[in-house]
Amino acid sequence: MEREIWSLERMRGLFDLAGKVAIVTGGSGAFGHAAAKGLAAFGADVVITSRRLEKLETAAADIGAAGTKVLPISCDATDADSVEAMVQKTVDEFGKVDILVSAAGQANRFAAEEFPIDEWQKVMDSLVKGTYIACQAAGKRMIAQGGGKIITVGSVRGELGHPGGYSAYGTAKGAVHLLTKQLATEWAKYHINVNSIAPCIFWTPLTQQVLDDPELYKIFMQRIPWGRAADPQDFIGAAVYLASAASDFVTGDILMVDGGSTAG
Repeated sequence: MEREIWSLERMRGLFDLAGKVAIVTGGSGAFGHAAAKGLAAFGADVVITSRRLEKLETAAADIGAAGTKVLPISCDATDADSVEAMVQKTVDEFGKVDILVSAAGQANRFAAEEFPIDEWQKVMDSLVKGTYIACQAAGKRMIAQGGGKIITVGSVRGELGHPGGYSAYGTAKGAVHLLTKQLATEWAKYHINVNSIAPCIFWTPLTQQVLDDPELYKIFMQRIPWGRAADPQDFIGAAVYLASAASDFVTGDILMVDGGSTAG
């Protein structure tokens, strides 16, 4: 089999997303907003989703500054019909789906012995069920198209325990990591890359209470060799890489963007 030798022009364009269409669930959240903004900056048209349309419209105005098209769609990521309708609307508007970033989710923390089962289940539904529904709906389109890029959102908590009440969140993220690998192996034959970005704790309205607590902050920082929490923009490079041709031979990877948290 003859091997292809890439030209300089092709290598320089590895991260170019012009002409691509991306869906980012949880697009009004800190991670989703940053990822969508990065994909748009590299040329992709972007659909952003969450339940609250007013928050999406604010995010869309910022993401659209890159000059590409941004379409906000209200969607319940845990409802298969709602997600299917959102994906169909994307196809109706743009003709295809090239990239999915599944960033919707929630996190509740309780001590394991006190975690209310209904609250535990909400986290599992949001992070595991919601991720699977989005991947399945977008994956069907990508199979029909002949390929695509899927990026799930994992966490260092999916690899390592933590004494901070993460029995639901950590369990769910561990499931997302394995789901990523499972879909990668099933869908490689369709030329669909499935990878995950796994952050350490980062600054969002959801983590503000934790990071503003001096004792909790100290506990978290002791586990991050880089010495700080992440900022949402720290994930843009990883998102663009995994969405672009630069990662065409990368699949089933859990990319830790964690300041060294899982290094030792």
